[in-house]
Amino acid sequence: MRSLSEFLILAVLLLAGDFAWAADLNDYPTSARADYVFGCMKANGDTRLSLDQCSCSIDVIATILPYERYVAAETVASVNQQAGQVGALMRNTDAARDMLQELRRAQAEAQVRCF
Repeated sequence: MRSLSEFLILAVLLLAGDFAWAADLNDYPTSARADYVFGCMKANGDTRLSLDQCSCSIDVIATILPYERYVAAETVASVNQQAGQVGALMRNTDAARDMLQELRRAQAEAQVRCF
């Protein structure tokens, strides 16, 4: 039979591990989450429902893509819309297409779960 102190130590270690895991999933800065939610709400009607759906959406995306990959993919998406040589460079590279595809998959998953 284990002592109470052993159970308490085990519980603390398990909780610490859960907090570390949750921190790993929450690597998006608040300002990035807010920026996403504001843009999403503008595209979806600026309602209380859209606030809930858009907040859910960025949370889902954050569980799929680490923040650095999200920023890279958003940059590719932005540059991809540019006309001319700059946009063509992004559209014609496998790495850029892969990043954009990963972002689109995360957005699609968020759409299914939240909207």
